[in-house]
Amino acid sequence: MANRPSRSWNRSACTLSPLRATLRTLRAERSGHVLNIGSVGGFATAPAAGLYGASKCALEGVSEALHGEPAPLGVRVTIVEPGGFRTDFLSSLSMQVEPASIADYADGAGPVREALAKNDGHQPGDPVKAAKAIVDITEVAESPPRLQLGADAIERVEAKPDLVRSELDRWRHVALSTGL
Repeated sequence: MANRPSRSWNRSACTLSPLRATLRTLRAERSGHVLNIGSVGGFATAPAAGLYGASKCALEGVSEALHGEPAPLGVRVTIVEPGGFRTDFLSSLSMQVEPASIADYADGAGPVREALAKNDGHQPGDPVKAAKAIVDITEVAESPPRLQLGADAIERVEAKPDLVRSELDRWRHVALSTGL
């Protein structure tokens, strides 16, 4: 993350203008469904994925806040949080890894970068089944604010509350020491 933002960061972060334009139309129609395609990395990110994770965390926050805002108008909002799906996402055609990395971060980010490279073409999710699940969610009356896709996404989402609870238990005394 200490490297400068890349073009992929700019592509990931530039979603607000299209979202505003879409919402303007959906509000006028008094119906519709916004599907923001995020990532489980927006819920639980990892070393070497800081900028990507930050953009997905931002999309998650926007989606969570937005879920309730147009709901009275009949407009639904869901963020889709897929895990690993067998697409070209991890290939050199899609994933742009900064050529210069900071040696001091090799032990923290290096293993994640290596795992991502090795996982290309071996992701556990079927993109055709994911697409069907996404379409299907638009046809239910009460769609969820979040839709995790893939067993690996479920595993990461289920692990995070345990980590947060452990941190909270360990540092509760500091948090409580700040009250009046």
